[in-house]
Amino acid sequence: MSNSLGNNLLYQGFLTSTVLEHKSRISPPCVGGNSLFQQQVISKSPLSTEFRGNRLKVQKKKIPMGKKRAFSSSPHAVLTTDTSSELAEKFSLEGNIELQVDVRPPTSGDVSFVDFQVTNGSDKLFLHWGAVKFGKETWSLPNDRPDGTKVYKNKALRTPFVKSGSNSILRLEIRDTAIEAIEFLIYDEAHDKWIKNNGGNFRVKLSRKEIRGPDASVPEELVQIQSYLRWERKGKQNYTPEKEKEEYEAARTELQEEIARGASIQDIRARLTKTNDKSQSKEEPLHVTKSDIPDDLAQAQAYIRWEKAGKPNYPPEKQIEELEEARRELQLELEKGITLDELRKKITKGEIKTKVEKHLKRSSFAVERIQRKKRDFGHLINKYPSSPAVQVQKVLEEPPALSKIKLYAKEKEEQIDDPILNKKIFKVDDGELLVLVAKSSGKTKVHLATDLNQPITLHWALSKSPGEWMVPPSSILPPGSIILDKAAETPFSASSSDGLTSKVQSLDIVIEDGNFVGMPFVLLSGEKWIKNQGSDFYVGFSAASKLALKAAGDGSGTAKSLLDKIADMESEAQKSFMHRFNIAADLIEDATSAGELGFAGILVWMRFMATRQLIWNKNYNVKPREISKAQDRLTDLLQNAFTSHPQYREILRMIMSTVGRGGEGDVGQRIRDEILVIQRNNDCKGGMMEEWHQKLHNNTSPDDVVICQALIDYIKSDFDLGVYWKTLNENGITKERLLSYDRAIHSEPNFRGDQKGGLLRDLGHYMRTLKAVHSGADLESAIANCMGYKTEGEGFMVGVQINPVSGLPSGFQDLLHFVLDHVEDKNVETLLERLLEAREELRPLLLKPNNRLKDLLFLDIALDSTVRTAVERGYEELNNANPEKIMYFISLVLENLALSVDDNEDLVYCLKGWNQALSMSNGGDNHWALFAKAVLDRTRLALASKAEWYHHLLQPSAEYLGSILGVDQWALNIFTEEIIRAGSAASLSSLLNRLDPVLRKTANLGSWQIISPVEAVGYVVVVDELLSVQNEIYEKPTILVAKSVKGEEEIPDGAVALITPDMPDVLSHVSVRARNGKVCFATCFDPNILADFQAKEGRILLLKPTPSDIIYSEVNEIELQSSSNLVEAETSATLRLVKKQFGGCYAISADEFTSEMVGAKSRNIAYLKGKVPSSVGIPTSVALPFGVFEKVLSDDINQGVAKELQILMKKLSEGDFSALGEIRTTVLDLSAPAQLVKELKEKMQGSGMPWPGDEGPKRWEQAWMAIKKVWASKWNERAYFSTRKVKLDHDYLCMAVLVQEIINADYAFVIHTTNPSSGDDSEIYAEVVRGLGETLVGAYPGRALSFICKKKDLNSPQVLGYPSKPIGLFIKRSIIFRSDSNGEDLEGYAGAGLYDSVPMDEEEKVVIDYSSDPLITDGNFRQTILSNIARAGHAIEELYGSPQDIEGVVRDGKIYVVQTRPQM
Repeated sequence: MSNSLGNNLLYQGFLTSTVLEHKSRISPPCVGGNSLFQQQVISKSPLSTEFRGNRLKVQKKKIPMGKKRAFSSSPHAVLTTDTSSELAEKFSLEGNIELQVDVRPPTSGDVSFVDFQVTNGSDKLFLHWGAVKFGKETWSLPNDRPDGTKVYKNKALRTPFVKSGSNSILRLEIRDTAIEAIEFLIYDEAHDKWIKNNGGNFRVKLSRKEIRGPDASVPEELVQIQSYLRWERKGKQNYTPEKEKEEYEAARTELQEEIARGASIQDIRARLTKTNDKSQSKEEPLHVTKSDIPDDLAQAQAYIRWEKAGKPNYPPEKQIEELEEARRELQLELEKGITLDELRKKITKGEIKTKVEKHLKRSSFAVERIQRKKRDFGHLINKYPSSPAVQVQKVLEEPPALSKIKLYAKEKEEQIDDPILNKKIFKVDDGELLVLVAKSSGKTKVHLATDLNQPITLHWALSKSPGEWMVPPSSILPPGSIILDKAAETPFSASSSDGLTSKVQSLDIVIEDGNFVGMPFVLLSGEKWIKNQGSDFYVGFSAASKLALKAAGDGSGTAKSLLDKIADMESEAQKSFMHRFNIAADLIEDATSAGELGFAGILVWMRFMATRQLIWNKNYNVKPREISKAQDRLTDLLQNAFTSHPQYREILRMIMSTVGRGGEGDVGQRIRDEILVIQRNNDCKGGMMEEWHQKLHNNTSPDDVVICQALIDYIKSDFDLGVYWKTLNENGITKERLLSYDRAIHSEPNFRGDQKGGLLRDLGHYMRTLKAVHSGADLESAIANCMGYKTEGEGFMVGVQINPVSGLPSGFQDLLHFVLDHVEDKNVETLLERLLEAREELRPLLLKPNNRLKDLLFLDIALDSTVRTAVERGYEELNNANPEKIMYFISLVLENLALSVDDNEDLVYCLKGWNQALSMSNGGDNHWALFAKAVLDRTRLALASKAEWYHHLLQPSAEYLGSILGVDQWALNIFTEEIIRAGSAASLSSLLNRLDPVLRKTANLGSWQIISPVEAVGYVVVVDELLSVQNEIYEKPTILVAKSVKGEEEIPDGAVALITPDMPDVLSHVSVRARNGKVCFATCFDPNILADFQAKEGRILLLKPTPSDIIYSEVNEIELQSSSNLVEAETSATLRLVKKQFGGCYAISADEFTSEMVGAKSRNIAYLKGKVPSSVGIPTSVALPFGVFEKVLSDDINQGVAKELQILMKKLSEGDFSALGEIRTTVLDLSAPAQLVKELKEKMQGSGMPWPGDEGPKRWEQAWMAIKKVWASKWNERAYFSTRKVKLDHDYLCMAVLVQEIINADYAFVIHTTNPSSGDDSEIYAEVVRGLGETLVGAYPGRALSFICKKKDLNSPQVLGYPSKPIGLFIKRSIIFRSDSNGEDLEGYAGAGLYDSVPMDEEEKVVIDYSSDPLITDGNFRQTILSNIARAGHAIEELYGSPQDIEGVVRDGKIYVVQTRPQM
């Protein structure tokens, strides 16, 4: 819809004067016309001011502060790496925990930064702190506080640290120059303990100079100005008299300190008064001539003048001049003898003669760019604990006990063999009424039952069209029935002979005539009529309802009991929006109890409503103010939930975006009243306007916003009916829909030319009223509700006054005015910057309680929506843009998305990555495109993860509820997709697609990454996931095109090639399998090429890989046959396993490792000890050798487990593969023989390793469980099918367990000493990840950092790709138990990676911020680490004399190798 600025901003433009009615205001110059005519007085310096409420009155001398609500800016927690800190202290706490505090003195201004970093602390640390001022001993509590800070017992502040890897970080910004030092303690909430400094407080002294009053004298007028600037800088807070005095003296101290630094009084005066130099150099400022013209009328007339002039951007002086000219015009009218009321009416009708010069509107390219505030985007991170799963499960698993009628319905449904067409349960008095409709042999059977105690009679009829009452044929009347006029009456009878457990009153009716579509009825109890919430009951005979019920499933993955309640109440909700919103409000408590799934259910229901999938109004007349009041009630409850349950904020925002703002009854009542005034003022009381008037009186809806806009567009087009219908149709309103209203709109508009001006003005004002109720997320109405507006009453019509939201940031109003003035600009970059700046300024207000929070939320939702529409409009701007501009747009849209969603840590780090890429590009770094490609890949992964979350959360509820309510199947199929399309994620994805080919070209990446370069020929088969076909056997040579390849899958038999758009690591399990099995494997980055492959499904293709491309062509059967013969000739001989026996020891040390005792993994690590360079560390190892598992199983204490495993093995041998999971579970029941515990303890302690049992029995149990999990992995599906595929005897596979101490790695790596992609043995290929190596070898999404290094130049590694893995795994000091089977590393078969290695402790998943990772940001550090990795690989290859596959880690710059094996 069009913006309608000219019709809607009369009150927005002058909201300050019309709402607050102040006499004068000093206001900064602003761009745009929406705030042009606030009165301004430019005073001479020295400036002295008095603040009163929301007014600023210019006076002289003293400066008492006003009574606005306090607002303070919030510093943010960031990690500082600034080495220029003047003061730095490091404290050793307990264990290996360290605290470092860096103090950075002011470089300009008066802000000191204090950075805290705790290393190796717990996850929940708080800074308990206060400030100490010069000459004071007690703590004071500064106003500048980081996000999340709470006041503790009015004596201290408590601020949470932010977790960053193994560190916890925090920054304080100290502006108060009177503060000498910061004192603090650290509270460890996770362990409920205080960390002190030798029993006392920590104290950090700031770099301040103590300033004493008598040392420097400052003129009082300068102190007053400085005090005013402080007040303005701090958000114009609401000060007490004591605080005013304190602020005044602080201003004096600041100036004295400036003098102490060498500034003169003249310098200070020039600085403080420079903003007034311009006005001083001019003539005396214009003064408002005293007159009888009220300010609101003068400003309204000034607005009309500004609008007629073309809405130019006036400077402040011109604004004042225009205001005076408007006042002069009105004064002339008064002198003609008219009254103020008459004058007001003439202004409203635009009848005051005015002469203005038409200005050319500024072109969009002239819009001034803004300097955005520098922010650490880390402050955007929203991390909340997951929804209480136990609570949600309780809702799902323990539904409330079924009522008598619901139990009866369940039993009845089980008895009925025929299809059930409809089922409804109504609430009636103190009981319930069940209606079941079934179809049998062309007859319709209606079964009714109720648990009411008193005798009940059914007063009923039949319908051939819904709602119609027709007397039933006498042939179908049940016994005891009587015929009345247009109805029949039939008594219920006690249901006691049907064998059901629930005894109720019931009644059966069989209808043979198939022309009836439903049955209307009411109940009669004695002399009392029982209705459905005041209306008739009605049940339809349509088969669609049954099909929906059948598709609904069991409601798993939903808050089913809540959805069932919604479904039961939908017939009531259909009556009107008032009913629907009140029911939704009643259900908020149930939704809160159900947690995330509960709010998901409410969202789905409201979304069905908003997209017109549900009936908006049905046979019920409701006043607009009643709808408005119901909306207000619902949005108040949503606002409260937003505050009290921050973990659900994202989904609560989404619910609010489907519901209008609502408001007090006066706003809703104006919908009804104002249309009458429009008709009366413009002489349009018949036709379409009267029909619309009747509809508005009966039941207003969001359609009315569209109708109003269509009328405005129609009038503006000089009454072109085509424009009227175009606006309606584009917004989903057809002629049929207009006719479907209870008060139908039959006519088209038909206005006269002389009505044009008045109708445009009045309908423009009316649009504000409609949007205030129905369109909470509409930008104009959302801004108006936050900034305040006032609409006068007229005659019987009530007035409305919406007060401004208090505590809005300084300059925020100007941002919003700019947005409104430029919201339709073609070039959108500056608009996007202002929109994002407005959202950033608004964000702190959304995170704390506020009785106007919902207005702020609706504003934020509207700003978010405007970003999306602006970006889509700006695509044309990017057609010929350089990649840097596209990256900048991506960063803006990503910032917008991060501001809108929860659990956004990954998105925020992507945002930081894009800024890093822009910085690299601007700085001339030739790796910028390669790095940007990694950020792009990670951003795509983050979007995919978000989409998966939406689908998992919302789709089950949409399908279950939608099926019950009869929502169109197509709408259910795309429900989640449409939710995603409505957000910033869709715009972001489009921008990524636009940038991807540009980056690939710039970084010379091509369209392919070749993982296994093998020539192949076969039939093309397209699948969604490789996982779904990994156990298939293809009879013909097959080229698989798989959308998803995670990295841990097997390649199915018969597959000769695997093509995917996914990005598994080159060294992942599936990659190794492909190379070992001589299967062509490649990632395709070009969607067009991929689409061509998919289009060739079923055809035969020949693939010829090059180092950077795959050349493919269609071939015939003959060429396929010759290729197949070649493959068969190359097939290796059958592999064989030799079964290992127990060697008599439960545990052995590294010097006892032999081929009879352990696998190659253990032997290789023992061989390296003492042979590799001293720069390479080798972890200490012991092992549980071959045969120990079988020995433990045969022990008497495990007889029961052995018997159970025998049964399961037989089941497996018979082809029941479900036994695999049961076998793994059963293995975990094994008990440890005492001798095993004894020997393992001795070997570990003898080797210098810690013994878990020393930390208590629980720790040994953890270790024992890890050992059993390694043994059990022999029966994981991937390993079992892999051995079957190469015809290895799985029973002969034996498992040793290698035991090593875990190195808490900074990085992990895998090396192939011959490049696996090219086969080049002159260069080493390696991949590196943050944290432990499981993210590299396991199925973790994203790519590792990859590089090659020539063996003849190990000091010059070449980065091939930067990391895109979002997750790193970290762990405290622990033990890992590694699988070491006799089935690994057989010649021609890569068994490594099939079985599990299990740490004793669970790893911590950390979202990685690569923008602070020195491996990415520090070129020298990167070269050193990568060279050292390559050097270690080369040394080990030379030691063995053959290519090696090596795993290792980096800790504090030192290389450790944890295993090596021959490269396959």
